[in-house]
Amino acid sequence: MSKANKSVLEAANRAISEGNIEGFLSFCSDDLEWTTVGKQTLNGKDAVRRWMKAAYVEPPRFSVTDLVAEADLVTAIGEIAVKDEQGRLVRSSYCDVWRFRDGKRAQLRAFVVDAGGDAS
Repeated sequence: MSKANKSVLEAANRAISEGNIEGFLSFCSDDLEWTTVGKQTLNGKDAVRRWMKAAYVEPPRFSVTDLVAEADLVTAIGEIAVKDEQGRLVRSSYCDVWRFRDGKRAQLRAFVVDAGGDAS
């Protein structure tokens, strides 16, 4: 199961890096709970879709340095760069902990830390 969950995460990452929000969301449960620790929790695909459309004016650039799967959890550690309101690329380090249910991503706990500086 963990190998299949890792494959799902990798496919979803490919979709979002191509700007395919719907493709990304197709790997999520309808009742997805998306928590950015210390900031906000989004409930359901529609809330995540709205957030992504606002936050990802352009597809994010990211790399996964570590990917660990155990039972129904997959943890991805890496770096991401997204454009801010002024159009600058801002780098962050992240650790995403995904919980899977029935082959879909059902819960995210995202730990995101500003890596400082402009990523351009």
